[in-house]
Amino acid sequence: MLKLTFCLRRLAGLSREEFQKYWLERHAPLVAKHAKTLRLRRYVQVHTSEDPLNRMLRETRKAPQPYDGVAELWWESKEELQQAISTPQGQQALEELKQDEDRFIDGTRSPIWLAIEHEIISP
Repeated sequence: MLKLTFCLRRLAGLSREEFQKYWLERHAPLVAKHAKTLRLRRYVQVHTSEDPLNRMLRETRKAPQPYDGVAELWWESKEELQQAISTPQGQQALEELKQDEDRFIDGTRSPIWLAIEHEIISP
């Protein structure tokens, strides 16, 4: 499996709650709409929560502020992804998703990369 990880930071002017609400209620349905065209196997949103335990974990590690969330997307292979995005429909889907992302994600501060997972522990 090929995995895309996208660590998200919200645009200035949006609260974390506004950002996460838009991401879940507006962007997620758009991803679902294009899932077949893009040959997505799985899409997960990981929403950051702010609570005392998170603050304590950051403080004990001297860690920076967290991302507002992490998007995780999976494909069967790199070839599957390349084939999906090489079609006119795939290109159109990518364009629609990017236009929507520009409404709530600060792309200049949001790292994105492809990787191969190595499962160490599973149920």
